[in-house]
Amino acid sequence: MRRYFQTINGSKNLLFAFVLFLLWPIAVVAADECESSGEYAFVCGLVNPEDLVLVPNSKWIISSGMAPNGALYLVNAERKSWTELYPANAPRAQQDMDLYGACPGSPDPNNFVTHGLNLRPGVGGHSTLFVVGHGEREAIEVFDVDASGENPVLTWTGCVLTPDGMEANSVASSNDGSLLATIPLYTGVPISDAFTGKSTGAVYKWSPGDTGFTRVEGTEMPYANGIEVSADGNEFFVASSGLFTVTAFSNTNPARLLRRTESFKFVPDNLHMSSDGELLTAGLNVDDPVCGKVNQSEEFDLEAFASCPRAFTVWAIDPQSMQGRMLATGPANEQFSNITMALPVGSELWIGTFAGNRIAYRSLK
Repeated sequence: MRRYFQTINGSKNLLFAFVLFLLWPIAVVAADECESSGEYAFVCGLVNPEDLVLVPNSKWIISSGMAPNGALYLVNAERKSWTELYPANAPRAQQDMDLYGACPGSPDPNNFVTHGLNLRPGVGGHSTLFVVGHGEREAIEVFDVDASGENPVLTWTGCVLTPDGMEANSVASSNDGSLLATIPLYTGVPISDAFTGKSTGAVYKWSPGDTGFTRVEGTEMPYANGIEVSADGNEFFVASSGLFTVTAFSNTNPARLLRRTESFKFVPDNLHMSSDGELLTAGLNVDDPVCGKVNQSEEFDLEAFASCPRAFTVWAIDPQSMQGRMLATGPANEQFSNITMALPVGSELWIGTFAGNRIAYRSLK
């Protein structure tokens, strides 16, 4: 939901200031012990771990850091510890000129904000990590993840710039190397438009050999947020934070709308496919006894929405029927709110946030 902040403040510097304003009271709490709360325990000290992906066949989670000088974090799911993975002390880079020759070079490590993540398994312990990057530029940044050794090693290999410098939110990849990215808000479009049902953004596609991203016609919607591709690559799924739904599209341009969930009672954010083939999304509840109801109208107030702790919901969706079930819920918590996603790791469920200093985890049971 990072673009929400830019819309309110009108510039990236003010955006970062607003994010830090939100985090200030949370940072004060961080001086306390990182204590459990009900069913949830925490790994603390990370900054805005907005999205999480699991390195295949490992105990390692990679987390984004959606804040000024944000990092990619490496989380040990067994020890419940973390370290900075990129840029760290010596960022590694080896550009793949065949695939990403149009990329102007590796990102500035001192001006790098990480957002949505997607990880595609490879061979020999290697995977490819796609990162929605902000800061110096707006792009999908690409990394090789080498998990063949004791600890994963990350090497930047390229990027694909977004069209006209628009801010992407999430990214998904296909077996053929193509990428799909959501642009939630076109340049100059206010977030309030998304909550009145207006189409404010769309899905964009890039394939190897293309000069850049192209809009996928037929995917215009109110605040296109999380995105995922089906296992066979024939379909993709998009969470709309303005409609409170997930929609299935044909992976064509123009795309055909195939099916859609009913409206959720929470605001869906990121979207990922679990290992058992379910789509997982999560977000803050629409109706809260303290914070009030999220109105689908021009009265939507992002600052109030992000600053007032709300209960949250994690939802699992059958991608064929689009029917869903509640996987987990959590009460309003001043130390952990603004939930964005959920990731099953073994017998646990890990949960990220766009404005907070911790990742939550709990038993899947």
